[in-house]
Amino acid sequence: MARSLIVLPDDTAKPILEAIEGAARSLRVKMFIFSDPAMLEAVIAKKRRGVTVRVILNPHRRSGERENEGARKALERAHVEVKDANPAFDLTHEKSMVVDEHTAFVKSFNWATRNLTETRDYAVITTHSHDVAEVIECFEADWHRRPFEPRKKSHLIWCPAHGRDRICQFIDESKHRLFVQNERFQDMVVIECLVRAARRGVKVHVMARPPHTLKRDKLVEGVGGLRIMDDMGIKIHRLRHLRLHGKMLLGDGVRAIVGSINIAAGSFDGRRELAIEVRDGDVVHRLRKVARHDWKHSYPMDLSDEGLLADLEGRVDGSSDMLAIDGKGAHERK
Repeated sequence: MARSLIVLPDDTAKPILEAIEGAARSLRVKMFIFSDPAMLEAVIAKKRRGVTVRVILNPHRRSGERENEGARKALERAHVEVKDANPAFDLTHEKSMVVDEHTAFVKSFNWATRNLTETRDYAVITTHSHDVAEVIECFEADWHRRPFEPRKKSHLIWCPAHGRDRICQFIDESKHRLFVQNERFQDMVVIECLVRAARRGVKVHVMARPPHTLKRDKLVEGVGGLRIMDDMGIKIHRLRHLRLHGKMLLGDGVRAIVGSINIAAGSFDGRRELAIEVRDGDVVHRLRKVARHDWKHSYPMDLSDEGLLADLEGRVDGSSDMLAIDGKGAHERK
């Protein structure tokens, strides 16, 4: 195996649990949210069997919410080494694991039960030595609070470093088709790249989460980004019966990016994030199948004034004023 793919919720948490169970020497885990009981039990079990386990946890969200306290206390009681994420970053959103310095997992999903069972999410598993070594280098740098310099010509994409450049380059190199799944479309540089792609004839299909899921202070830029793309004829859909959490780009059906990076300025400029660009046939083939399935089981997002009000009313206070929509006379935009 060189690189392979996990798709959630289809594949369940079983591949991750099996990888943890198979660890013979070491586990390195870096996680934004770690709360799933089965994952916690599996990691603690390896510590009890003599495996060296180290875990980096994001200490809290922007709101101050501390979702990892329960896991931290359980890990510390089991004598697992745990550290808060590097304070050099606004937060650590990376979701990665390295097993025995041999296999690395680059993921979009948290170790939270909801992500493992209810959301569209992805992970790329790689045994390429340069991929694995680079994930370890960053883990060690963040563990010891040292600077980290991404390798040149790497498949890995890091933030804050060259994430925006790499994603824009990926979009700019797309010639025929571009499929993008992401929770948020708030970074105007990337949105401009998507618009330019559509204008040069690339068929751009975007899947996003509905506006009411945006944080209130991100509503204007989030809705603005979606509407700009919609105005340019980019097809924007939302998943039906499944929550979108994965971050995936698929270019011309032959290359892809999977990882933790939201299309938002905060992700590119202030957060520790990790994604991987792949051209592996099996990985890309399966992503094409998932993309076709998800598009078939989705529906267009209504970004007209009326559609936005219907989505936001009763959910986001003052949304009509924030978006300059006349709530009494909303009408379809031309």
